[in-house]
Amino acid sequence: MTNTLPPVSEASTILAGVRERFDASEDFTVGIEEEYQLLDPITLALTGRFEDMMAAAEGPFKERLAGELIASEIEFRTGKHQTLATAARELAEGRLATIALAETLGVAVGISGVHPFSRWEDQRIIDTEHYRRVEAELGYVAWTNNTWSVHLHCGIRGADRAIQVSTAMRNVLPELLALSANSAIFWGRPTRLHSTRTHVFTRNFPRCGIPDPFRDFDEYAEFVRTLERSRSIVEGTQLWWSVRPHHTHGTIEVRVCDGQTELGETLALCALMLATLATIAAEFDEGRPPVAHPYRLIEENLWRAERHGLSGELIDMDQGTARPTTAAIEALLVRVDDAAGRLGLREFLRPVGAMLTDGNGAMRQLRHFEDSGGDLVALQAACVDRTRASAQELLDGLGGTRDERRDRSD
Repeated sequence: MTNTLPPVSEASTILAGVRERFDASEDFTVGIEEEYQLLDPITLALTGRFEDMMAAAEGPFKERLAGELIASEIEFRTGKHQTLATAARELAEGRLATIALAETLGVAVGISGVHPFSRWEDQRIIDTEHYRRVEAELGYVAWTNNTWSVHLHCGIRGADRAIQVSTAMRNVLPELLALSANSAIFWGRPTRLHSTRTHVFTRNFPRCGIPDPFRDFDEYAEFVRTLERSRSIVEGTQLWWSVRPHHTHGTIEVRVCDGQTELGETLALCALMLATLATIAAEFDEGRPPVAHPYRLIEENLWRAERHGLSGELIDMDQGTARPTTAAIEALLVRVDDAAGRLGLREFLRPVGAMLTDGNGAMRQLRHFEDSGGDLVALQAACVDRTRASAQELLDGLGGTRDERRDRSD
């Protein structure tokens, strides 16, 4: 049989300029990506209006919007910021601007890890080169991936250092997932998973979930070259890991968290991710190489977080014993406190305490489902309401006029 695939050069296209971008990167810059459900305002079912949204958006705001696989989803991406405070303001303004744009088109907006009742068979993949490739390669796996997440980009200077920090960040992915779990209702019923999104996406997509540990950039680069030579990938974004080096931005991108209805909780998670990355980097700089725990232990903890969220236990991978997930997160907060202080993150971390005490998004969903007698539309209506209200509350709390907000960098 004749091989019709094009030859692959030994020179990697995917890795071109990546080391240089990391070596020139600036520590702890911040970018946030937030994914929104596009909804029929009456039924609150998913509606495929992405193209209409993009056609109606204008100016710099339009440049912040992007497609994310299905036409009933749209993503807002902040610019690059020096602090979480300025990123938080842009994210709040961006969420409210997206909602306002949607309303002019007769569309509602909500955020949770999955939609509680819309079926994947009723959705369609958007027509872009990237997603045509994804659909052609993955088929059913892509069709069924109706999920919503929040991603943090954190600048890390130095290619080898970035790989070490990314490798160590694997260890705390279960704590972050447990805290962020916000997808307990799916296809009309409680799934008994607190993060159904993790199952739908991470358990199905290739090159997803927890990556292997890498010692340095050269080892990582050789793995990428192997995938490229073997025609497994044609672009770096086909590494869909829950934490990954982002080739274009020279950042570490943390992708493990469910989308958050409450904007204050989105920012609390971002603050915790940022403080953890800064703590790991500081430990590396002090000559304490990050510990790379075995994949099998992290995977066990990830399952526990997916299944039980904050109500279960995680393995203390240093001690080999189980402890309440809330205790593991409290220990992480103690570990990262110095970095949180240096980076001005403590105020943003305050909602974590309330989440540990009163419950996170998944627990609120389950309580609402039970209290309403299983009323899915009422559940989704509450999601839509808090998606907007929490952004306005956050923005009101930040204060200041638009003219006073020009300290963000693009």
